[in-house]
Amino acid sequence: LAFTPRPESQGRVRTQLSMAADGVMNKYSKILTEPKSQGASQAMLYATGLKEEDMGKAQVGVCSVWYEGNPCNMHLLDLSEHVKKGVEGADLV
Repeated sequence: LAFTPRPESQGRVRTQLSMAADGVMNKYSKILTEPKSQGASQAMLYATGLKEEDMGKAQVGVCSVWYEGNPCNMHLLDLSEHVKKGVEGADLV
């Protein structure tokens, strides 16, 4: 799974999602989401609002180091929300 940034008109950046060489999108997340031995891990994921159909999806972590007191970082919270929408739009978790 790789995100490749591509410049787009109007100063926006668009990402292109490509699948891993082996064709598996959830190569790493399935370590927690598939085995019955990971019941505690799965319970935590269900507690965050994931559903049964989400367990087979690739999981993407979006982190923002947002700080309103620094003008260099003030935009990061909004930017992370756009990234999150893109992840959801790609039917990922």
